[in-house]
Amino acid sequence: MSHTIRQKTKLLNRVRRLRGQVEAIERALEAETECIEVMQLVVSVRGAANGLMAELMEDHIRFHVSDPARDPNAARAKGSEQLIDVVHAYLR
Repeated sequence: MSHTIRQKTKLLNRVRRLRGQVEAIERALEAETECIEVMQLVVSVRGAANGLMAELMEDHIRFHVSDPARDPNAARAKGSEQLIDVVHAYLR
């Protein structure tokens, strides 16, 4: 994924935050924290993972399919932008 190199630092920071959230779940389980708090931690991890996936998919679409800002084919550019929007909405 050569296009991820351009945003390597940004992506790695997201992964590190995600790791911290997973470690928080582990600490909560070890401490026998209330189940609602553990579930809220899991929800935050799911959201973070979905956000990372949406960003990776958007980058993939822009690099391998069509970059709406640069594609001379208006219909393809519009379709790519719509697909990116749907990916972000679906993975919220």
